[in-house]
Amino acid sequence: MHDYCHRCGAELPAQNEWAAFCAHCGAPQLVLSDYSEPLSTGAVTTGTMPPPLPNPIDWEMAIRCALIVAGIAGVLSLVASRVSLVSPISSIWTISASLTTLALYQRRRPLAQMNAKIGARIGVLVGVILGVALSTAGAVGLLIARLWLHSMAQFDVEFAAGMKAQIDQLAASSPIPVETMSFLQSAEFRTTMMLLGFLLLLGFLLVISVFGGAMAGLLRSRRQAAS
Repeated sequence: MHDYCHRCGAELPAQNEWAAFCAHCGAPQLVLSDYSEPLSTGAVTTGTMPPPLPNPIDWEMAIRCALIVAGIAGVLSLVASRVSLVSPISSIWTISASLTTLALYQRRRPLAQMNAKIGARIGVLVGVILGVALSTAGAVGLLIARLWLHSMAQFDVEFAAGMKAQIDQLAASSPIPVETMSFLQSAEFRTTMMLLGFLLLLGFLLVISVFGGAMAGLLRSRRQAAS
């Protein structure tokens, strides 16, 4: 089968002898091949690894913002243990830690992606760092009160009275063996109860941080879309 040049009309050689240019006028020739084999569905690779997907969260900046907010929360908590007027401010700051962190994060990264999922992930980070900061502040406050100020006597009396009231309530409902009663009145059991209560408080704080982060991320994503 022979074709003809689109410029001069000269006969072109057969396709098995096809040339890129016409032998008479030199016009370039375009040949469309009819592939009878199906195209491969496999991805074409150049032998190099694809670039990593961009991380939607700048974790370095998020950690910095969370550390700032948690540090302020720890200082407020430490001051509130001695000054009762600071307690409401400390509580509000702790509850709104995720909102404050996201506001600080988005101010420093105004073009960063933001939605409820990203806000919740940053909220987890805030909850963990905030829990560590409050734990450290509480431990430092108790050490100062116990070893330096010697002002833990009232706390010991109130805590012992509360534990005794709970033990008496259990004993009124069902008899408690002597060995169990001795363990419930021991210092080890009191320490365990304090630690359990503190862990429950940290878990509650983590839930609040995640929920607050998700809500703040959702609101800020809508604000980004509106702007």
